[in-house]
Amino acid sequence: MPMQVAVIGGGSWGTTVAHLCAHNAPTTLWARRPEVAAEVVARHTNETYLPGFALHPELRATASLEEAVSTADVLVMGVPSHGMRDTARALAPHLRPWVPVVSLSKGLEQGTRLRMTQVLEEELPGHPCGVLTGPNLAKEILAGDAAATVVAMEDTTIAEALQEIFSTERFRVYTNPDVVGCEVAGALKNVMAIASGMADGLGTGDNTRAAVITRGLAELTRLGCAMGGQQVTFAGLAGMGDLIATCISPQSRNRYVGEQLGRGRTIDEIVAEMHMVAEGVKTSKVVVELGEIHGVELPIAQSVYRVIHEGMSAREAYRGLLSRRHRPEMHSMPGN
Repeated sequence: MPMQVAVIGGGSWGTTVAHLCAHNAPTTLWARRPEVAAEVVARHTNETYLPGFALHPELRATASLEEAVSTADVLVMGVPSHGMRDTARALAPHLRPWVPVVSLSKGLEQGTRLRMTQVLEEELPGHPCGVLTGPNLAKEILAGDAAATVVAMEDTTIAEALQEIFSTERFRVYTNPDVVGCEVAGALKNVMAIASGMADGLGTGDNTRAAVITRGLAELTRLGCAMGGQQVTFAGLAGMGDLIATCISPQSRNRYVGEQLGRGRTIDEIVAEMHMVAEGVKTSKVVVELGEIHGVELPIAQSVYRVIHEGMSAREAYRGLLSRRHRPEMHSMPGN
């Protein structure tokens, strides 16, 4: 019997991953809103989050967690970080033992400062947990553009099986045992994308953007290694690859938030008009807390935090970054 896949979350990325999985296995998408599930079944579209794109005709959908999860052999969690714990808790009674769980969320939990796989391990004990992450913009993938990603799971046998489920002709999936590094990279790159967007909003050029991306990579590498990640991970798809895509793409929600902040708008105004979550907004606070706990300098992340949570202007934040004292480029990097 083919493996049954359940994807929880009918947003843009959850829907896209369900579409990919449907090429390889019977797949059911759970959407919180019944009308979204009904549209996927009847019209093979999700116009709310992915207007103009056709989904795999055999993709099923439901608004019932029990229906989606009860027969699943693989569970994919595509809900935002702030809803991960409650959703996992709600579906736990319907999930069969030992089913692998894969997170799509690139965020950290407020308060606990936990990575999403840690949250899932608490709510779904006994289930191997991993993450799918990389430079993956949903609309480009649905348009058929080539892309690559990483499925990170400590158990290589499970990772290789998942590799087959997520892969398509134009969506290449690599495995990586470094779950910690992949998750930290995915969360921090959203904060760096806000910084990159602020530079765009201020009208700076490509030199500034390149500096922000490069120094942002240094920050997420420092913190990721301090938290137990492997340095090589941050030079790969989950690190540098995802960072570049999120910092430069007009499709990036986090870059958009930064751009609007750079133009002088308030964070409340920006968030109020968005119907999708920009994880970097809340993650910036958690990242700064983790930097303090691990004794890691995070000047870009701290500047983003001050703009979002303390009312500093984007221009003031960049002025502060430029006035920092001179240091060697590899200051505080692992091995130095």
